Amino acid sequence: MNIPAGKVDRLISLPFSKSVEISFKSLKVRFFRSMITVSSLVLAVSFLSFVLVNLDIAAGLLEHGGKDAARALLQAGYDVDTAQSAVTMSAKERWIVILSLLVCTVGIINAQLMSVTERFSEIGVMKCLGALDSMILRIFLLEAAMQGLAGASVGAFLGGIVSLLTNSIRFGFTAIHDLSILSMLGSVGIATLAGCLLSLLGVLYPALLAARMEPINAIRAEH
Repeated sequence: MNIPAGKVDRLISLPFSKSVEISFKSLKVRFFRSMITVSSLVLAVSFLSFVLVNLDIAAGLLEHGGKDAARALLQAGYDVDTAQSAVTMSAKERWIVILSLLVCTVGIINAQLMSVTERFSEIGVMKCLGALDSMILRIFLLEAAMQGLAGASVGAFLGGIVSLLTNSIRFGFTAIHDLSILSMLGSVGIATLAGCLLSLLGVLYPALLAARMEPINAIRAEH
């Protein structure tokens, strides 16, 4: 009996809520491996958040402190443009941030590839039961999104707190008083978003690899 293709798709479709549940349970089962991935993300995002909040604090000091603040910031190692009253990230800081994010992404890709290898049989069984490639891809992306949101949020918060403490010691309470709260929240949000994007980017290739596997090859794979 011939069944319309659209009807088959609806028959084997997996609700989004069920995908979230499966992804969450998978993270719980592989908690310690997930923590390794999350910890690398926390470190990279916390450094990014630290640098961005530092710039916000320096901008606040420059805006309210004038030339005296500019001299203090120059002595502290900031790149200060007095003509435009702007503080920018030094070339060294830019390279360190870029390298830390690249190392984090490579670590995520490696961890996710290992996760895919360990789950060959599970993926094969799911596909034999009718799971579409899009379902497998969705589950891996949801896992990465959960890890990314958790790790990036913690990292961004820690980086912002450390920046506030460090600059309050270096410049005194004035550094906190002159800081724009909106700018700081924006920097923390940017760092969190960057961490989430890194997590999704790192899992994309392993997820595509898992989704495109033939069921019989996945079940027979040795790992």
